[in-house]
Amino acid sequence: MAKDLTRGSIFKELLLMSIPTSIGFTFQMIYDLVDIYWIGMISKEAIAGVGIFSTVFWVVEALNEIIGVSSISLISQNYGRKDIKKTNLAIEQTIAFKFFVALIGSIFFAFFLEPILQIFADDTVIQYGLDYGYIRVFFLPIMFSSFSVNTALRNIGDSKTPMNIMIFASILNVLLDPILIFDNIPFVNVPGFGLGIKGAAIATIISQSIAFLIGFYILFSGKRGIKPSIKGLFKLNWEIDKKLLTIGLPNGLEVFARQMSMTIILYFISIFGTSVVSGYTVAGRIFGLAFMPLVGLSMGGSAIVGQSLGAEKIDRAEKTAKISAITTTALTLIFMIIVFLFSENIIGLFSSDPEVIKYGSEFLVFGSLGLLFVSYAFGIGIVFPGSGYNTPYFFMSLGSRWFVQIPLLFLFINIMHLPVLWVWLSFVFGDLFEFVIAMYFYKQGKWKYKRV
Repeated sequence: MAKDLTRGSIFKELLLMSIPTSIGFTFQMIYDLVDIYWIGMISKEAIAGVGIFSTVFWVVEALNEIIGVSSISLISQNYGRKDIKKTNLAIEQTIAFKFFVALIGSIFFAFFLEPILQIFADDTVIQYGLDYGYIRVFFLPIMFSSFSVNTALRNIGDSKTPMNIMIFASILNVLLDPILIFDNIPFVNVPGFGLGIKGAAIATIISQSIAFLIGFYILFSGKRGIKPSIKGLFKLNWEIDKKLLTIGLPNGLEVFARQMSMTIILYFISIFGTSVVSGYTVAGRIFGLAFMPLVGLSMGGSAIVGQSLGAEKIDRAEKTAKISAITTTALTLIFMIIVFLFSENIIGLFSSDPEVIKYGSEFLVFGSLGLLFVSYAFGIGIVFPGSGYNTPYFFMSLGSRWFVQIPLLFLFINIMHLPVLWVWLSFVFGDLFEFVIAMYFYKQGKWKYKRV
């Protein structure tokens, strides 16, 4: 059921909101790791192809982020005010408008996918990326809509339903992967469909589509204390849609800037060859798994912040952010210890290639050095989406990646011709600068008085 988050123990509510969200996203990342495990059985070129596509694909995530972050403050603050009518309207417009925007993005991305991939790799790697990528691109509207349903449920205080949906979808994805990828399913010697890399993409879109349908039914059934209208999905409300575009625009620009920077960083990495790209891809998925508890705390905490600000409880919102920051930092420290002790063993689970293991473990160890800074910034930054004051995200990304990391990479690789180790260390400098920017805007305090 929906829940009032403006009262009670902050730490308890933060855990109750974030743990289910963290579990759901962790299962999703476990699927991503299992996906890489199966793809690794095809070849390291297949890993590289999927890794390059995924890096480029997430540039379009800026579209989702603009509307998604706007919807956090719109839904949570209206629900915090107990205005159910406006809460329903915000949910309807979030789903409808995001589907429309994703459809445009899908068409645009499909047109430019091949020439973009040609920048990074040889023909074999590119073909794997295209075979996997076109299927994922065509189902972008369903992917975005699934995100919207889960976000809506979390922001009315129901974090368990999205968790259950994500767990189910992840397990389904894990089961479908080997069935669709291989001629003979490994370990059980049962015939599969033999679709190769295309099978991995099809497994993903089947799971996402089923997850969306389940979440959509629950959200629109009226069983959670609200009842959006299906009819409302077929008409756009410019007053709401304008807010969906403008409130989250700084955050969307941040994601676009960040993902574009990651694409340029990938270019520098690709200079060192397919093995380095493959190691980077595997390690990147593992970093993604480590960030899932932080994502859960961010989403759960921003809902508490949003409802608290809607109820004019600024002190509660501030305390929530501080508790979130301490918790994210403690969890990151645990991950770092594990990485320092077992990096090669972890990468070795996904590839038997010695070079992939070498470069992947290097990235895990050296790339994690800046995580304590960025995790604290991640935790304290829940005040930005919760309040609707998302400008800091843009400056965090612009400063850390474009003003720090990319210039350093140009210096290290193009001018000084240093080894790939310095690519991994460039992430540390960027993370440190991101922490400084986040703390500046948090201390400035404009988020305390922002309402939507």
